[in-house]
Amino acid sequence: MTGHRIFSTAPLRGEGLARLQALGEVTVDPWIDQHPLRLYSSEQLAERVAAEGATILICEADSCKGPVFELGLAAIGSTRGDPTNVDLAGATAAGIPVLRAPGRNADGVAELAVALALACTRGLVPADRDVREGEMYRGGSIPYQRFRGWQLAGRTAGIVGYGAVGRAAAWRLEGLGMRVISADPFAPDATHPLDDLLAEAHLVSMHAAVTEGSARMMGAEQFARMPEGSVYVNTARAGLHDTDALAAALADGHLAAAGLDHFDGEHLPIDHPLCGMANVVLTPHIGGATYDTEANHTMLMATGLEALLAGDRPPNLANPEVFG
Repeated sequence: MTGHRIFSTAPLRGEGLARLQALGEVTVDPWIDQHPLRLYSSEQLAERVAAEGATILICEADSCKGPVFELGLAAIGSTRGDPTNVDLAGATAAGIPVLRAPGRNADGVAELAVALALACTRGLVPADRDVREGEMYRGGSIPYQRFRGWQLAGRTAGIVGYGAVGRAAAWRLEGLGMRVISADPFAPDATHPLDDLLAEAHLVSMHAAVTEGSARMMGAEQFARMPEGSVYVNTARAGLHDTDALAAALADGHLAAAGLDHFDGEHLPIDHPLCGMANVVLTPHIGGATYDTEANHTMLMATGLEALLAGDRPPNLANPEVFG
């Protein structure tokens, strides 16, 4: 025991939790388990951390800036790949190391991407509805007629964004018998420029971060470049595409199907055209919603803190300047 008091508003589980407990007393009060959902402002978070007497803070969604940095913390952990809830510049100015959790949800998001691809190409949602409603022979047709589709095996998948999630999706799609190509200006081993990828891919799966350069990168021109009858899957962020252009490409039949796990503002109006399309599968941002994601980020926090407290620089340090 180091004598540190670790307070976490992020859910923690798995072997990493025992390693954290070896570093000091651990109190876990996850924001996500509260009803209604609880998100602390930076002032509220600072007050709670002070009340706990914590010397190390781990958080996931609470606002971490300003008054939090005045508490003399030894470290802050953000259980996100990109610690967007933490003011990194402010933490660095206060001399506080900030840990992050890269790749924590890569497998979960990749699995959902494959699930969406299969669900929207094989009509799984309307097929399930027909069974539940006793309409196996809806409209006088047999299910084999209504739900015929092209298999993924033998076709080309284009991965846009070749980081941890993109790579996790790539080997899964290869396992389904697909030829996989990739586009990412920051990955030297990506195989194609975006325009060339779009022209070849029967399935395009989005795994890029939203930046000034990637925002709305998929618009009417890009959807038109995709082969007729191709499929679009986005388990990253809605900010990567023009939703109206996507709906238009689906409505006119150029795209055969789509699977989406994110929407601007975490909301899609129920009267939006996408909601009325049987060839579109919509999920409410659940790609990383696995217990494994929580176990993964707990282990990353433990590994990083072990290194920090030993005087070493951990690989998941978000602000290495503090070691300057």
